[in-house]
Amino acid sequence: MTTTLAPPVRVGKAAVWALGLLAAATGALEAVVTPTLPLLQRELSMSPTQGALLSVALLITGALVAPVAGNLGDRHGGKQVMVRLMAVVVAGGLVSSLAPNMPVLLLGQVLEGAMVGAMPLSFILVRKYLPTGESQVAIGMVSGLFVGGNMLGTLMAGPLAEGLSRHWMFAVPTLAVVVATLFVHRLMPDDPPARPDARIDWPGLVLLSGVLLTLMLGLLVAPELGGRPLVLGALVVLLALLVAGWISVERRSPWPMVDLKLMARPAMWSSYVITFAVCVGTSSSMFLVPQLFAVSADGYGFGAGSTDIGWYLLPGTVAGAVSGPLGGMAARRFGSRAVVTAGIVAMTATLAAMAFVHTEVWHLVVGKTLIALASGVCVTAMVVRTATSVDHGNTGTATSLVLVTRVIGFAAGAQVSGAFLTAGTRPGADDPAESAFVTGFLIAGVVTALSLLAVRSLGKVRNPSNPSKGVEE
Repeated sequence: MTTTLAPPVRVGKAAVWALGLLAAATGALEAVVTPTLPLLQRELSMSPTQGALLSVALLITGALVAPVAGNLGDRHGGKQVMVRLMAVVVAGGLVSSLAPNMPVLLLGQVLEGAMVGAMPLSFILVRKYLPTGESQVAIGMVSGLFVGGNMLGTLMAGPLAEGLSRHWMFAVPTLAVVVATLFVHRLMPDDPPARPDARIDWPGLVLLSGVLLTLMLGLLVAPELGGRPLVLGALVVLLALLVAGWISVERRSPWPMVDLKLMARPAMWSSYVITFAVCVGTSSSMFLVPQLFAVSADGYGFGAGSTDIGWYLLPGTVAGAVSGPLGGMAARRFGSRAVVTAGIVAMTATLAAMAFVHTEVWHLVVGKTLIALASGVCVTAMVVRTATSVDHGNTGTATSLVLVTRVIGFAAGAQVSGAFLTAGTRPGADDPAESAFVTGFLIAGVVTALSLLAVRSLGKVRNPSNPSKGVEE
C-alpha cells in the first residue's frame, strides 16, 4: 500500500480555528441531553429505562462511527468525509429538535453520534497541512474546544429548554454546526486521498462494529447481569468470538480496516492501554464526586442539590477545556512521554488523597479539578503521540482508536464505581457507606498508577518519513 505525503500547502490560523469552532459546536450538541434528561422524561413520558437508553445512544453510535470515519478519511481525504459526516449530524440535530416523541428523539441521537468521527478527521487535516510542532498544538486546541463546547452545552441546555422549549436546545447547537461546517468547507483546502484505490473492508467493518457494540452494551448492562452468570458468560463468549473473527479477517484482508501490524507497535498498543487506564480513573472520579456531594449532610456527605453540584463541578469542567491546548503545547515542549508520566503521577496522588480527605466541599472541588486537568493533558498527549507515530495515511485510523478506547474507559469506570456504591449500600439505607467511596477512589488510583507500566513501553517513536530513524521524546 502506498501513501501520499503531506502536500506543501500551508493553511492559516483561520482554517484551524474553523476546525476548533466545529469541535465546540459538536461538543455543545453532544452535551444538551444529560442536564435536561428529567425534563425530557417528563415531557415525552419516558420511563427511567428509556431515559438511560437515550443518554447512551449517542455514545454507542460514536464508538461505532469513529474508527470507520478515521479509516475513510485516511483513504479518501479528511475534508470530503467530514463534510458528509456533518450532514448526517445536522440531520440528527434537526430530527432531535423536531421530535414529537421518544422513538424519534432516539433516532436523532443515533444520527448525532456521527459527530465523534469529526475528531480523527480534524487530526488528519491539521497533520497534513501543518508542521509537526504546530500540528501538536492544533490537536490540543481542537480537543480542548470540544470539551469547552461540552461545558457550554451543559450550561445553556437548561435555560434554552425552560425559557423557550426543548426543541431549541437542539436547534441552536445544530445551527452552529452548520455554520462551522461551512467555514471548514470554505477555509480548508481539499486534501488529496492517500489511498484512492483502496476498497472498503466490509467484513472487517461489520465485525469491528459487532465487537464495539457488544463491548459497549456489555459494560452498560453488566451490573444488571451480575445475578445471571450464564447470560454474562454468554456475552463474554460472544465478544471473544467476534474479536477472534475480526483478527482473522483483518490478517487476510488486502485493505484492512485496522492494520494489526500498526497496532502491534509499542507506541500504539501502549497508547491505548494508557488511555484506557487514565479514563477509567477519570470516569470513576466523575461518577463518585457528584454522588458524594449528594449524600445526606446528616452523615459524611453535604446534601447538595443539582444546582449546587453543577457549580461545584464547574471548575473541573473549565480545567478539562484548558487541558487540551495545554497538553498539546506540553507535548511539543517536553515530549509526550514526560507529559503522560507527570499526569499519571498527579492523578494517582490526587485520587489517593481524595480517598482519605473529603470532609470539606473544597477538598472535592480541588481534587476533581486536578484530575480533570491531568487527565485531559494525558489523553491529549496520547493522541498527539499516536498521530505522530504513524504515517499520514494512518492518522485517522490510529487516533480514532484512541478516542474509542477513551469512550470504553469512561463507560468501564462509571460501571465499576456504580457497582462499588451499590455493594456498599445496606438494605433499607438511602446512601452507601463511606467506605464504598474510599474503596472506589483507591481502586481508581491503582488502575491509573498501573498505566505507568505501559509508559515504559512508549520508548522511541519512528519518524514516519524515515522509519529507520527513531525520534526520542
